[in-house]
Amino acid sequence: MKRDIYNEDHEDFRKSVRGFLERSVIPNIDQYIEDHAFPREVWLEAGAQGLLGLLVPEEFGGVEADDYRFTAIVGEEFAAVNAALHSCWGIHADTVAPYLMALLTDVQKKRWLPGVATGEIWCAIGMTEPSGGSDLAALKTTAVRDGDSWVLNGSKTFITNGYSADLIVVAARTSPEKKARGITLFAVEAGAEGFSRGRKLDKVGQVEADTAELFFENVRLTDAEVIGDVDGGFIHMMQHLPQERLGSAVGNLAHAKQILLETLEYTKERHAFGQAVGSFQHNKFLLAQMFTQIDVAQAFVDQCVQAHTDGDLTAIDAAKAKWWTSQTQSEVLDHCVQLHGGYGFMNEYRVARAWRDARVTRIWAGSNEIMKELIGRDLGL
Repeated sequence: MKRDIYNEDHEDFRKSVRGFLERSVIPNIDQYIEDHAFPREVWLEAGAQGLLGLLVPEEFGGVEADDYRFTAIVGEEFAAVNAALHSCWGIHADTVAPYLMALLTDVQKKRWLPGVATGEIWCAIGMTEPSGGSDLAALKTTAVRDGDSWVLNGSKTFITNGYSADLIVVAARTSPEKKARGITLFAVEAGAEGFSRGRKLDKVGQVEADTAELFFENVRLTDAEVIGDVDGGFIHMMQHLPQERLGSAVGNLAHAKQILLETLEYTKERHAFGQAVGSFQHNKFLLAQMFTQIDVAQAFVDQCVQAHTDGDLTAIDAAKAKWWTSQTQSEVLDHCVQLHGGYGFMNEYRVARAWRDARVTRIWAGSNEIMKELIGRDLGL
């Protein structure tokens, strides 16, 4: 089905994104996988091409594209090349940047946004804790007022970009008696005294993403590092999670679709019992099913992208998009592995890495179980 949410300007932009990927990422992707990291040079070039500052005003070195569809295009193209590439870019440009644009003061914007747009300031967000998982209201990291300062103590885990981030948005409890209504967001710079990083986490998939543990031991911050309203952090997070979940959905589908297209070609070229693997009725029906699954899911996600562009996306629709696409992606890629036979279980084959990389999408940005809980509550249950 022809997609109708992108116009000529969007498609011209898509070509420029693909040019960046073909020039600076695809030729070196095997090295990035081996190194378990994307070098800063990649992000600096992405910044130079305007792919990191899409939401940042021109006065701070950004592109100021007041149209979420441009962000969605970068997400689609990055995810089609490599899931971890999409994850790292997404946290920086599609998750943290909206927080900064909406909540920073003018002074703070001058301090951080130019570097965010160029890639000289690489961003992460510290929500998840070792004992908390998806329960953001149960944060144990604290920030206690001490004169003119805040003293931050605690830890975060599973933080994408955590090992290399220059600026981390950290959620901490500032008024324990208020429970969820007593959380504040802080900007912690990498050089802050008392801040340290743990090991780079050894993950099943997305090994190129530098996921890490973060530790805060008596980190002193001032009001100049407070992001948004004191005790307003939980509300801020709830307001911005829909975009993070939509960005995840966009990447899920683009990643699954690209691997499915490659699998289709494989089943045409691979022969068994004297005929193409894809021509066996079971496989033919399976491929028909998967392409239909992707197209149907894409129609819904496109409507969510348009709704977010128009300022109308609801948290419930974002939750539906996130859980449905991550589930669809996992099912499709599992079948793609099966269609590759033994080769599908070899790390040298992209389908195997993609299958591994996709699994986490049913967990992060709120697990699929949490998404269903939100949808169920909206039904009055």
